[in-house]
Amino acid sequence: EAPHQPPSPPPPPPAPPLANSPSAPQAPSPESGDTERVALKKEIGLVSACAIIVGNIIGSGIFISPKGVLEHSGSVGLALIIWILGGGISALGSLCYAELGVTIPKSGGDYSYVTEIFGGLAGFLLLWSAVLIMYPTSLAVIALTFSNYVLQPMFPNCIPPYKASRVLSMVCLSLLTWVNSSSVRWATRIQDIFTGGKLLALGLIITVGFVQIFKENYEALIPSNAFSFWMTPSVGHLALAFLQGSFAFSGWNFLNYVTEELVDPRKNLPRAIFISIPLVTFVYTFTNVAYFTAMSPQELLSSNAVAVTFGEKLLGYFSWVMPVSVALSTFGGINGYLFTSSRLDKVRFIYLFAYFS
Repeated sequence: EAPHQPPSPPPPPPAPPLANSPSAPQAPSPESGDTERVALKKEIGLVSACAIIVGNIIGSGIFISPKGVLEHSGSVGLALIIWILGGGISALGSLCYAELGVTIPKSGGDYSYVTEIFGGLAGFLLLWSAVLIMYPTSLAVIALTFSNYVLQPMFPNCIPPYKASRVLSMVCLSLLTWVNSSSVRWATRIQDIFTGGKLLALGLIITVGFVQIFKENYEALIPSNAFSFWMTPSVGHLALAFLQGSFAFSGWNFLNYVTEELVDPRKNLPRAIFISIPLVTFVYTFTNVAYFTAMSPQELLSSNAVAVTFGEKLLGYFSWVMPVSVALSTFGGINGYLFTSSRLDKVRFIYLFAYFS
């Protein structure tokens, strides 16, 4: 019988190929037809995330929409309740989007979620409707609002010239498009600055309103007067009042368009929503309270620009601050709209030409 031999050791593993050898794995290149996924830099912190939400929500709506909400609600008290409920509905929608954002961590917002859930065709249709219809028309309306309020102090007794308004709108859109195309950092800085300016303008209105309350100028806010209906609102009227209020709250979902650029999105996306939506609801509600300390319901309903009328009644020589504040608010809104809507993953999925990548 042969003696027992111990098992021989396994052969050593082969040496890895040199980087330049033919057998070494090569990175995909444009020439080989392979593509790499383009990653966006994570440059948006919690403060900038809050500025994006607040900056996109606060536009021209709070300066104009109070008239429509009051008109269809039929009383001051019900109008204030609708503003609070509008913030609550926006908060519920934002929480749903926070869950979607951490579950599907892609930039693009609605487009990314529709594509992931319903497939490419639904995403394709949403994408092209957004690119050709929704975003251009919305930006045009906001830009025209900006130009009208910038020019209004120069033409106090008449409507600003048609050509001047259009040219200024185009300059505004072109400038902010160039900034957003050039630098994410500069775009977020502009958003932070103009969001702060919006809050300061609304803070001025709220402060003046509290001064009026301390002077006991709050007849419209006394409960017996606040819930004195000059008409009985129907379901249709209430729906229209909520629609007017929802216009002022639109933009709460735009942070989800830049999810990939958020620093630690699992934490900062929900945190930004928890901070921003209650803040906007608080500011909107007390801004409306301030309006009613300066104007009766009839005066507010007859005003085409509530904030401007408020400034004319209470700010005297400084009434020009209100149209300028509205202009700055809409300017920041345009920047936020461009910053977020440009994050659609259209080129990544080859639905648009690669030239735009």
